Amino acid sequence: MMLLDLTLVEAADALARGEITSEALTAASLDRLEHAGKSLNAVIALDRDSAMMQARDRDAMRAKGAPCGKLHGVPLAHKDLFYRAGRVSTYGSPIRSDHVPDVTATALARLDSAGALDIATLSLSEFAFSPTGFNQTTGHGRNPWSVEHIAGGSSSGSAIATAARMVFGALGTDTGGSIRHPAAACGVVGLKPTLGRVSRFGVGPLSVSLDCVGPVARTARDCARLLSVIAGSDPQDPATSAVAVPDFERALSGDLAGLRIAVPRAFHDAPVTAEVAGLLEASIAVLRERGAQIVDCPAPDLDVANALGQAVMAVEAAAVHRPWLATRRDDYAEVVRSRIEPGFFLPAVEYHDALRARRKVLQDYMDVVFANADLVHLPMFAQEVPTIARTIDGEPGEISATLAALTRFTRSLNFLGLPAISIPAGFTRNGLPAGFQLAARPFHEATLLRAADAYQRDTDWHRKTPPL
Repeated sequence: MMLLDLTLVEAADALARGEITSEALTAASLDRLEHAGKSLNAVIALDRDSAMMQARDRDAMRAKGAPCGKLHGVPLAHKDLFYRAGRVSTYGSPIRSDHVPDVTATALARLDSAGALDIATLSLSEFAFSPTGFNQTTGHGRNPWSVEHIAGGSSSGSAIATAARMVFGALGTDTGGSIRHPAAACGVVGLKPTLGRVSRFGVGPLSVSLDCVGPVARTARDCARLLSVIAGSDPQDPATSAVAVPDFERALSGDLAGLRIAVPRAFHDAPVTAEVAGLLEASIAVLRERGAQIVDCPAPDLDVANALGQAVMAVEAAAVHRPWLATRRDDYAEVVRSRIEPGFFLPAVEYHDALRARRKVLQDYMDVVFANADLVHLPMFAQEVPTIARTIDGEPGEISATLAALTRFTRSLNFLGLPAISIPAGFTRNGLPAGFQLAARPFHEATLLRAADAYQRDTDWHRKTPPL
């Protein structure tokens, strides 16, 4: 097996056993980042000398018998809105091209403490504001399975780099599906934790009531290890929860006996295509064979949660961008600016009402979906992954419909604050990956990861490699 074909956990464990070196892993990752990374518009910046120095330092620490963390020597890279003191963080926009923060994101600091390497900054949609990977400055994120198709967004570089074996995992952010979209489009696993599970200190904001930090990796086990490191309360982010962080890997038993998974069958009809519905049913069959009890349930009303979440995001994004729009309006892509500016015109009472309605909408969702179940099985996309052209060319109404289809099943979960995971489930006829989504009660990420890991024990979609 080639070094870059190892999963994150396989790489970390091989390093711990002394079978490979961080220097060798990092050199291989850098080569892939420098070549495929550029052709797929996945990389913002990398410093080869610094990365190799990190790797040699990690190898020297291990050789001396120093204490080593769970990710010691593993090369990672992250969406370029995670701040590292002294390093430029562009947020995917020319407006921030010279922004050098004086703080380091808590999530990055925790990965550092676990021994991981941070070897590159990865591309994203401009200001994290597109479900497709659109960025007029750095170029569209290109899907490693087909460069003519979207990579998903806004954490496009995180998914591209992971799927194309450039790094072993990455962090992204998810405000309406921005981890899960690119993970599904590129054929990897993307986890959006419960709102408040992971600190957002030192992370460029889009919507403070919706933003979540989470991992992108090739397997559920990889995500479990990453989440175990980055999760937990943080005095620098008062919104983080004090709920205890379990050992997520310990929950991965492969046994789903007694686990109840709700399936809203109405979502497998319109607007989901027959091809996607077939892949969804196949994934359900695997979970059932693993011991899960499949429970039919009514389809929850996504429209209310989606609409309320859109209102909240619009107002909060407008508040973030007000200073820059006042001074550098022309430096925004029109498609991004047109999504932010409506937030200035929503009455404060509507924003307040949307936040106040959150508790009731969540309770209604729980009563419908989780009355007799532990997880809910949902589509990721209603259709096959679209081409880039289909998302930017043509009638505005058709483009809007395509974008709405991408976010229909994801956005509501951000408004509700629920954890969710996107899992590879095969390929559609156009050769692009497809996936399904599991969601859980708040702070039940261990249950999500347990089910996703069990599914991956009986499938090999996550082992497929793009034709680089």
